[in-house]
Amino acid sequence: MDYSKLFRMDDRKTFVLGSGSGIGRESALALAAQGAVVVCADRDLAGATQTAQLIEAAGGLASVYQLDVLDAEAISVAAQEHSDSETLVFTAATNVRKRLLDYSAEEYERVVSLNMRSSFDLIRAFGATMVERKRGSIIGFSSIRHLVVEPGQGVYAATKAATVQLLRTAAAEFGPSGVRANAIAPGVVETPLTAPIKANPEWYNAYAAKGALGRWAVPSELAGAVVFLASDAASYVTGTVLYVDGGWTAVDGRFDPPRG
Repeated sequence: MDYSKLFRMDDRKTFVLGSGSGIGRESALALAAQGAVVVCADRDLAGATQTAQLIEAAGGLASVYQLDVLDAEAISVAAQEHSDSETLVFTAATNVRKRLLDYSAEEYERVVSLNMRSSFDLIRAFGATMVERKRGSIIGFSSIRHLVVEPGQGVYAATKAATVQLLRTAAAEFGPSGVRANAIAPGVVETPLTAPIKANPEWYNAYAAKGALGRWAVPSELAGAVVFLASDAASYVTGTVLYVDGGWTAVDGRFDPPRG
């Protein structure tokens, strides 16, 4: 084993959906830095193009692909056009923070369609080509909300739990063909999705205090987990959830008992 190349992704094609900004962009940049040939996919073509330009400016290889994850047929076409992808990373998500009794049917459908149905479609489409080639790694972003919840996060949490179970099932079904599937569960990360929380100092500080590290994450702090799960360093890792939450799910309450 040449451990100096354990995390290298040289010449491996990686399809990163959601690469137009935030965690997806940082994931694409990190994978490219390890030698991967990255397809920067996003509904936001301008954002994906900017990410590809950043990769190329650093000496990496990248292309751009516009894809709306709400279009199941478009996902199928993308998987066929990029059937040589060895890694799929998907980060797209939305949230409507409302209590269950206040949710409308339209809001429910919007969150479920983007967060859960797209995960199902992506895993199936890209998983089929990976199973056929007998290798690949699927990495989907869940959330700590798949495990712990709070008022106003019910539907979002349900979709993130579903994403975990879809990936675990993919791990079981695709594993005999050499395909791995794993979930990453971030804690609180400074992204456009969490902007409403950051705008409220009390809310922002309460979330920062919940984790063991006492602060929020920035998107680049999720990139290492993506590289690990995509690389040969994780060749025997499948069907798991990797928590990158600053200790949020390890800490039970915030009272600090007196010493002595």
